[in-house]
Amino acid sequence: MNGSVLRTKMAKTPPVFVGILVFCFWIALANAEYTIYQDPKQPIGKRVKDLLGRMTLDEKIGQMTQIDRTVASAEVVQKYYIGSVLSGGGSVPSPTASAETWIDMVNGFQKGALSTRLKIPMLYGIDAVHGHNGVYKATIFPHNIGLGATRDPQLVKRIGAATALEVRATGIPYAFAPCIAVCRDPRWGRCYESYSEDPKIVRAMTEIIPGLQGDIPANSQKGVPFLAGQQKVLASAKHFVGDGGTTKGINENNTVSSRHELLSIHMPAYYDSIIKGVGTVMISYSSWNGIKMHANRDLITGFLKNKLRFRGFVISDWQGIDRITSPPHANYTYSIIAGVNAGIDMIMVPYNYTEFINGLTFLVKNNFIPMSRIDDAVERILRVKFTIGLFEHPLADYSMIKYLGSHEHRQLAREAVRKSLVLLKNGESADKPLLPLPKKASKILVAGTHADNIGNQCGGWTIQWQGQTGNITVGTTILTAIKNTLHSNTEVVFSESPGSGYLKSNKFSYAIVVVGEPPYSETYGDSGNLTLPDPGPSIITNVCATVKCVVVLITGRPVVIQPYLAQIDALVAAWLPGTEGQGVADVLFGDYGFSGKLSRTWFKTVDQLPINVGDRDYDPLFPFGYGLTTQPVKAN
Repeated sequence: MNGSVLRTKMAKTPPVFVGILVFCFWIALANAEYTIYQDPKQPIGKRVKDLLGRMTLDEKIGQMTQIDRTVASAEVVQKYYIGSVLSGGGSVPSPTASAETWIDMVNGFQKGALSTRLKIPMLYGIDAVHGHNGVYKATIFPHNIGLGATRDPQLVKRIGAATALEVRATGIPYAFAPCIAVCRDPRWGRCYESYSEDPKIVRAMTEIIPGLQGDIPANSQKGVPFLAGQQKVLASAKHFVGDGGTTKGINENNTVSSRHELLSIHMPAYYDSIIKGVGTVMISYSSWNGIKMHANRDLITGFLKNKLRFRGFVISDWQGIDRITSPPHANYTYSIIAGVNAGIDMIMVPYNYTEFINGLTFLVKNNFIPMSRIDDAVERILRVKFTIGLFEHPLADYSMIKYLGSHEHRQLAREAVRKSLVLLKNGESADKPLLPLPKKASKILVAGTHADNIGNQCGGWTIQWQGQTGNITVGTTILTAIKNTLHSNTEVVFSESPGSGYLKSNKFSYAIVVVGEPPYSETYGDSGNLTLPDPGPSIITNVCATVKCVVVLITGRPVVIQPYLAQIDALVAAWLPGTEGQGVADVLFGDYGFSGKLSRTWFKTVDQLPINVGDRDYDPLFPFGYGLTTQPVKAN
């Protein structure tokens, strides 16, 4: 409408109506009250205080509640003021969901949060523990045990940055990573999530946090959460504290140690994480000297919050407060009191969120949990949400989908695989090495259950919570990588479990045997015997008895290998390398040299366990730090 038409219409409007229109306009302006918390120019502390002062108890308790996507909807988020939604392991919109589908889902939940009275955005979180591992087509990096063998914190930082981009590609701003456990016993089903048995290596690898979140500015206040921008994600140091030290490596069990031992072995990586600005800390299911960590006020509030001055928020593990009692959920009222009063700020209650919300509301109204504790929790959650720019950027866009499984990230993962491989044996003696293998040969054999299986080489926490055998996502199997690398005249024969007659009747120049553990995670991976599952041992003995062989082990930890060692010509620990199997072939055939060093002690028998570097009676099969080297071959 042009100005002259507008003036004509105004001229025809009776003066009394003009006056009413002007009056209504000023009333509307007055009602659109300026709010400090919505002003990005205001300091975060002021914004938190302003918003906290406006919130009802229902709104505060909603912020403390994190629910799984399977029970979430825009309506649920709006009705209960839900502060956070997560994808548990394998909880996805559909098995092969695109990045766009993920973004649409996350934004759908967010619209529910933005339609509440105060428009506090919800925070979406996911386990991205070796890349964006729950998402189809994402780059899957080696698990932490392999990264520990690289001794390369800058590589791990670059992996953090790549993971952040892939997580953001699906519209998610929060990753439940890194695991900074110090695994002291390989019988533990989560040992592969630990960088090392040595706290010094685990401390060095906290460099993944500035990879995920960005480098904190010089002279910034220590302990305050930080995020460098919308291409970074909020990290979570886990699992506080002592999760890698349980008796016999039993998952979620009891860590028996002195306070000095806890602080010198299991705590130091938390110091580094907090100094590097980690935004959240996740509590461990395990106990310390019989006290469940989810109920340990001394360590959560007394040590982490008060002594270490951690200013981010503390989050429970999945149904973590339920497991304060045995059996879990036996006395949920007690569990809520114990967990919240211990200092947990955000509670992961994936399914029974109304029970939690009603229970916590009752306990606050009846003075079992002080309002000051609720305010501390919500203040911390809001501080993190303001810090990461969630109020200014609540909705994800599609500009970053190009990063999911990108070529650059796959090349980085391939580099990580190369550097993580540990050469444990190479020929009868240093004078007669088998590796690197020649690319030109008349006929070679590739055997084993893990040679042509993406799921097996990725391990647990891949697509599904427990992982899954089979070609479950996009990547390069070790068999494909070998074929890609060999000279075109070399015949490659693949037989998963060849019989002795077949082996004798074919004249193989050499054999590559790729065997290992099946995928597993958490308690399902606990193992008292650490033996290679069948048919791994029989494949090794059959093939290596007949053909010159290199055995490539795909495992989440050291396993029983001594009985077969004499038969094996060359032995490589490849850990759980992820989707980029080409990195294995790169080193086997000499395009790059072996450089990895054991980040864990390799035991002779399980009777020695736990065995760790520095023990008085230290008599390993391969000591901590062991790893033979080879030189790259220019052309072979």
